[in-house]
Amino acid sequence: MATEETPLRADDQQLINGNCYSGDVDERDVYARFSRAEKRIIVTLVSLAGLVPLFVGGSFVPSIPQIAEDLQASGAVVSLAVSLSVFANASGGLVWSGYASVYGRRPVSLWGMPLMVLGSFGSAYSANVIALLFWRFIQAFGCSGGMSIGAAVIGDIYRLEERGSAMGSFFGVSVGQIITSICCTSSLQASLFGLAVAPLAGGTAAEYWSWRGFQVALGIWGLIQIGLMYWFLPETAHPGTRGIDRLKDEASRKRLVLVNPFQSLGMLRSPILILVTVANTFALSTDYVLLVPIAYTLGIQYNIKSETLIGACFLPNGLGNIFGAYISGRLSDILVKKWRAKRNGVWYPEDRLRGVYIGALYLIPLSVSLAGLTMAYVGGTSGLAITLICLFTNGVGVDMVLTPNGSYIVDLMGVQSAEAMAALTALRSLLLAPLSALIVPSIELLGIVATNVFAALLALIGYSFFWLTIRYGNQMRAYVDVGYATIERAR
Repeated sequence: MATEETPLRADDQQLINGNCYSGDVDERDVYARFSRAEKRIIVTLVSLAGLVPLFVGGSFVPSIPQIAEDLQASGAVVSLAVSLSVFANASGGLVWSGYASVYGRRPVSLWGMPLMVLGSFGSAYSANVIALLFWRFIQAFGCSGGMSIGAAVIGDIYRLEERGSAMGSFFGVSVGQIITSICCTSSLQASLFGLAVAPLAGGTAAEYWSWRGFQVALGIWGLIQIGLMYWFLPETAHPGTRGIDRLKDEASRKRLVLVNPFQSLGMLRSPILILVTVANTFALSTDYVLLVPIAYTLGIQYNIKSETLIGACFLPNGLGNIFGAYISGRLSDILVKKWRAKRNGVWYPEDRLRGVYIGALYLIPLSVSLAGLTMAYVGGTSGLAITLICLFTNGVGVDMVLTPNGSYIVDLMGVQSAEAMAALTALRSLLLAPLSALIVPSIELLGIVATNVFAALLALIGYSFFWLTIRYGNQMRAYVDVGYATIERAR
């Protein structure tokens, strides 16, 4: 049982003494198995895998009117596919992360993508809404492991002091991944840049191509992703840590191991994991408040009717995500080193969260409040420009919360980080579903200013949860032990 004085992370604590890993890997440094170039390739692959579910979900929304007309159904019925995708992502993440801990990161990454491809082609050729809903579930379920497994891979290959920058690149994804792979030596949405770019891609496809063609394109992307992962993604799990590695005989290893996908939800007994998940959910909800109703708020206020231009308005937020992920990743690594040095080598995982105040206390509340005021009272080009700047600033702030939070979970849970990320993603989806559903009704009932100010207040409450975690993290970890990576456990 962990206590308040229990040191965490055997492998990271051993880094201090110059002995990173021993035993199963013949005294080699477990984080030196891959070269710098190989790590960049691995991070690029898992980043692309994390981008897929965001495109699967986000690109669908602008196409809803066209799909409803094509399938002769109401927009409300077609919109059920969005809710179904959220459920598929949450449940699928639990399944894939559980099997990733048993069989490893590589095989499970390869198992899911064929389902995504099948679901994409099935969605493209759906003749009615029932078929579309079925194939959309298969599509989302297949790619749902991208974020949780990707975060676990980051923890597998990067040391404690490098992990924040690595997670920043992972959350940066796509363009951000290319930039940070060049600019730095290392690399949970998932990157929110995908959330910003996906509607632009979906809106452009709906306006100039067809929704069916875009689904085919997603299927082709999935096939390419399978090939890249098959040829270039190695197994990254630490030697001896997979479930099959612990089976005693070869016959047992050949049998299918059944995993309870809901077992990881037991980690939600931890007050510390609950607090940080609710905190980052409140931060992320401000993105939803700004982006979900954008066609009805920014679009109407500034007379933007083109689906392509509406989609383009998501880009400042995505660019802010890239910048915020890069900066916060570096900052969290710096803070880990600084505070550990202050304690003469003693490390606490909550040190990584000390930089979230920049985003959670300042950038997020101010940007979402100012955006609401601007869209309500400032018209013309100047109003549009201020709103887009607020979207960029909000993107920076949100990723300055999500990136160190994702690294913190990986640090804290060790080899169980994939299951932890999946469980927390499921909880976040459960919280975001009603919040996102209330955004448009709230704007209609209370107005955009009141809705945005309420979102800002939620972000401030989220910051208070981070403060409690930083201040009382030791006590909360000791209260409930859900398998934290401690030196006692490693022994």
